Amino acid sequence: MTEGPKPVVFQGSALDDLRAFPDAARRQAGFQLDLVQNGRDPDDWKPMTTIGPGVREIRVRDEAGAFRVIYVAKFADAVFVLHCFEKKSQRTSRPDIELATRRYKDLLKELKA
Repeated sequence: MTEGPKPVVFQGSALDDLRAFPDAARRQAGFQLDLVQNGRDPDDWKPMTTIGPGVREIRVRDEAGAFRVIYVAKFADAVFVLHCFEKKSQRTSRPDIELATRRYKDLLKELKA
């Protein structure tokens, strides 16, 4: 049974935020999301269990800086991108974590409805 790639669903402003990345970082993030859509792991990622079970962060680095795409792919119907942002410091900022967590909780409510 061959399934096509899962669709990517962007939560909130995540798509606009991703589009605001510099070209190289945006292309790299898109390539990594394509891997995820096809059931593979991105090249550089880490689990984000503080946000929710199954939530992961794709790490993209280029000349312009460090960029992150927080997503969850554990649901059958789609890869949900919760948040995309430029990382300014070693630790992911509290507002970024809170935003992704809020979008994750909203997504769970939506999926249950």
